[in-house]
Formats: sequence, structure tokens, C-alpha cells
Amino acid sequence: MTAENFYTGYTTYRTLGLAHPDARVRARVVNEWLKIMARIAVQIPAGLGFYIHAFSESVLQSPAAYGAATEVLYDTLAEVARFAGEQGPVPIIVEQMYAPHQTPWTIEGTFEYLREVSSRSGYPAYVAMDTGHQTGQHHFLRPARGALERGLAGQGPAPYLGPDSAYALFESGEAAGRIEAEMDRYPHLFARPEDGDLYRWLEQLGCYAPILHLQQSNGRSSSHLPFTPAYNEAGVVHPRKILQAIARSYQAQARPGLPPRCSRLYLTFEIFPRTADRPRDILPALAESVRYWRRWIPEDGLSLSALLSMEECE
Repeated sequence: MTAENFYTGYTTYRTLGLAHPDARVRARVVNEWLKIMARIAVQIPAGLGFYIHAFSESVLQSPAAYGAATEVLYDTLAEVARFAGEQGPVPIIVEQMYAPHQTPWTIEGTFEYLREVSSRSGYPAYVAMDTGHQTGQHHFLRPARGALERGLAGQGPAPYLGPDSAYALFESGEAAGRIEAEMDRYPHLFARPEDGDLYRWLEQLGCYAPILHLQQSNGRSSSHLPFTPAYNEAGVVHPRKILQAIARSYQAQARPGLPPRCSRLYLTFEIFPRTADRPRDILPALAESVRYWRRWIPEDGLSLSALLSMEECE
């Protein structure tokens, strides 16, 4: 058995961490957590995956504060990437998320993260992807003019408007154009329809994602479900479609300023049983998930082209 990647635990997704406004907090996360992990990872050797940051609501509600906080975050991530790279072949791998306070959460935002951190550090930075992390973006779509006008006329519910300032204008009955101008100031609070599409993420960014967390999902929630027949029937995650989408990312023309494409990819189960699930139910579901994926990936270490040339393995 070998360890290919280190990864931080679940609780690190619940902190401002590397985006904290207090530099002392950021320094502690960098020096007492991530640099220690990097020193250990180089001895394996293994990649360094993590997610330890978020933006506060006050930052999200101020374009200037958001821009400044993003610069600090990229510089801090670059410090980690530089330190890890100087230790040895230890790339940093930051997970993509699905709400504005946890960047990167859009496709274009992820390209920006890859480009900025790689450029600032001088070492490649990568992204970890999750097959259920495209389920929140639909809550943050910018409304079309028609939906906005219907809401103002009381002919439907108020659409998502982004900043509090836009909601204040809406509630005071301001014209749609004035509200749209206010929303224009907050692009970081809005997603595009493609940001909620798992397969668009993979075909755009799969070649920059050395880690793909596998969970079954209905496309509307990130429940970290197993790959059992009942969940697969209602699920949007299909192994062959996953492999095909990743392959398309390698066929696309590379954008400038990005890190080298990954030569090795790790598809890793991230299945979370519910607290009240019994071990007698949990273990068979995990075993069934492995059997299901082995129908398309019969053994580890095969190339994408080899896997896609196979018929499904019964």
C-alpha cells in the first residue's frame, strides 16, 4: 500500500483559515499545519491536498474588500506552493467548492486560481475536484431582466440578487436597470449555468485535477452517497461519462499560464455514511461502490485511452 496524496480533514472546511483577516491566524495555518504536512509529504513522496479558507460575509459584501482578500489568499497559497515545491515534488492541490464564500467555486475562477498561484509561486498548483461540488452554483445564478421585472411587479418570488445593496434597491422598488448596475459591481457573487454542470467542469479542468473525489449525487445536493443501484438510478455520476469528460480536457487547447497537465490522476471515494447508518449497511454499500467502478476501471494504473477503448467489465 502506498500513500499518493495527503489531504486535510473535514473540519478545515469550516474556518476562514488562509483567508483570515488576521495575518497571525494565516501564518499559524501556513507554518504549523501546511508546512509541516509538506515536510512529511516529501518523504513519501505525496501530493498535498487541502481546503482551509473562506471569505467572511463582510468581505463578500464589499468589492474592494473582496479584491484585497483575494490577493492575500493567492499570495498565501503561493507561499505554501513555493515552500512545498522547494522541499521536493510536492504539488499543492486545492479543492473546488460550490458557493461564493469558498473560492474557487466557478470554472473561470478555478482557471484564475491555477494561473495566479502557479505564476506567483513559480511552482505548479492544481485543483482537486468532487463529483458533487457542482450542486450549489444554481442557487447563485444572475437573474435575467424578465425575472427581475416580474419580481419587482410582484408576479413572482424575488430572484437571487447577490449583494445586500441590490436587495435593498429591489425592496425599495428601484428600476431593474439600477439593480442590474449594482449587481455588475459584484461578479464574484454570481455563477454561470455551466458552473453547475459536473461534466463541463471535467472537460474544462479535468487534466489539472490530480484528485477527483467520487460520490454519487442527484445533481442538486452534495450528499456523498455510495454507488449502489438505487442511488445510481437517480444519480448523475456515471463512470464512463466521467472518463470521457476528463479525456476531452486533454484534447482541448491549453490556456496560457497554466501548470503542466497531470500525468497521473487519482479517483478517490469520498462517501460519507449518515450518523445513524449501521456498520452492517455501510460496509456492503462501500463494497458495492468498488464493484460498480471496477466495471469501468478494472485495475489501477491504466491510461485513459486504454480505459475508454474497453467495453464495460462485468
